[in-house]
Amino acid sequence: MAWKMGGNRAATLALLFASSLLLLSAANAADLDTESDDFEDGYVEDVQEEPAVIGGDEKLAYESPVIDAKKFHFADHFDDVEESRKRWVLSQAKKDDIAEEISKYDGIWNWESPQRIVWANDLGLVLKSKAKHAAIAAPLRKPFEFKSDKPLVVQYEVTLQEGQECGGSYLKLLSAGKDTEQLKAFNDKTPYTIMFGPDKCGNDVKMHFIFRHVNPINGTITEKHCNKPKNRLEEPFKDKLPHLYQLVVRPDNSFEIRVDHKIINEGSLLTDFKPPVNPPAEIDDPNDHKPESWDEREKIPDPTAHKPEDWDEDAPPQLPDTDAVMPNGWLEDEPDMIFDPTATKPEDWDAEIDGEWEAPLVDNPVCEKAPGCGKWKAPLIPNPNYKGKWRAPMIENPNYQGKWAPRKIPNPDFFEDLKPFQMTPISAVGLELWSMSSDILFDNLIITDDVEVARDFAANSFDIKRRYIDRESDSFVNKVVELAKANPSIWGIGLVAIVALVALTIYCRFGTAKSQDSAAKKAAAEAKKSDDPQPDDEPEAEEESDERAAGDTSKESTPLSASPKKNQKSDLDDNEEESKAAESREPAQTEESNTKTRKRQARKE
Repeated sequence: MAWKMGGNRAATLALLFASSLLLLSAANAADLDTESDDFEDGYVEDVQEEPAVIGGDEKLAYESPVIDAKKFHFADHFDDVEESRKRWVLSQAKKDDIAEEISKYDGIWNWESPQRIVWANDLGLVLKSKAKHAAIAAPLRKPFEFKSDKPLVVQYEVTLQEGQECGGSYLKLLSAGKDTEQLKAFNDKTPYTIMFGPDKCGNDVKMHFIFRHVNPINGTITEKHCNKPKNRLEEPFKDKLPHLYQLVVRPDNSFEIRVDHKIINEGSLLTDFKPPVNPPAEIDDPNDHKPESWDEREKIPDPTAHKPEDWDEDAPPQLPDTDAVMPNGWLEDEPDMIFDPTATKPEDWDAEIDGEWEAPLVDNPVCEKAPGCGKWKAPLIPNPNYKGKWRAPMIENPNYQGKWAPRKIPNPDFFEDLKPFQMTPISAVGLELWSMSSDILFDNLIITDDVEVARDFAANSFDIKRRYIDRESDSFVNKVVELAKANPSIWGIGLVAIVALVALTIYCRFGTAKSQDSAAKKAAAEAKKSDDPQPDDEPEAEEESDERAAGDTSKESTPLSASPKKNQKSDLDDNEEESKAAESREPAQTEESNTKTRKRQARKE
């Protein structure tokens, strides 16, 4: 019996294990498909072997990405703290038009490891403080000039280690000029060429890409804001994981924004920004005004129409039904509501303050069984003569002149800039932030003019890091859920596994019970056997009567199943217990057999 129960449990576990293997195999296959798609999209050019794991700490072996100065206008992996500190300049400025106590840029910056350490010696620049203005900047190794043959590529990592409810983690690419020569004075008014990066406050989620365009006629500067992407960017503000942000602006005026190598927004500097780069060639004449006689009415009341003589505007829409009669039993002398006879004036009632007390009104109980109480009124019905207020029908306006609009004149400020890519050169990069979350980590910040260089840099840093984190954090449930979202067909596999589990559970429950019942009957039959001859033609009723008279001791001594114990014994212990149980049953079975034999002998005599 114990072996059968154990066999059923083992079969259940085996099926569960097989189902898990089936789902995980499908997950692995889907991952392979995803990686194959990444190759086709060109997100990661080089596939690198996973780094070795360092013994006890189980941290990935790490080497800082190699920085070839010739390939970068700026690059900092923040691992060399001494060199990085020399590069970055902490702002000592104050914000204008704000209270003195909060005007200082007193946010705290530090070079340190992330809270979730993947590489033992991987460091980042961390904004430690919250609810403080913070600003820090670093000069480019060489200014970036927007030439006609090289794109601008900006790439960096951000980890919102405490999540983000309100605050930004964007970069400012500072414009070359006198205002950016002293980075200690870096503040919110410092001229920048491009602002790029994530920002969130409440439900307002943004991926900033703002560039400052210079009017070629008068030199005025206007901020141009990129249109919002179609999909909201939510996860980076919640999951507390590293995310890679990349902006590519090309000489043909196209741009591309990627998050974790996936394009989330793209378009043209000429057509996908507000306000647009180029103003309209014509504008409304501000001195033009609509003439008083201008008629914009498309239709007017027919001036030749007259109200018919029989049109009664005073007729009511409804009339009392003259054919209606008061129902029998209507109690006209009884009011619908009466004062509650059971109510009493409160003891603290003050007539001078509260006024004269009156009992509250309640439904008149006499009216409950009557069709109604009070004065009877005939019901209202629609008035067949009702026509309402007369209005003349509408006709086309013969004097209609159309919708008035001011005339157009040439725009005196018109210009046409067909190369907005040629922006103000960039001489420094800065972080000028305010956040309600602390411990915002920035890492692997680069500015280059080669997309492939940026991809290689990410392949040797961010890509390895995220693969390790994703593999480490993926539980079985998360894997199945994410896989099901991306591959709806997995639900079919899961359904098959669930049906199989339900079928096995039913079999184990009812099949086991049936086998236990059969075993019990067999044991009872064995208990009835004896060495004395047994008549073959004894009526069943007599045998059942004998069994009731003698007491069915076999059922009491044969358990259907054994309760599972917390500390399970070995098979030898189970066999010893079964032997002892069998020995204890033998006297009872022998006594029962002897009793039945004597009764059958007495009936024969």
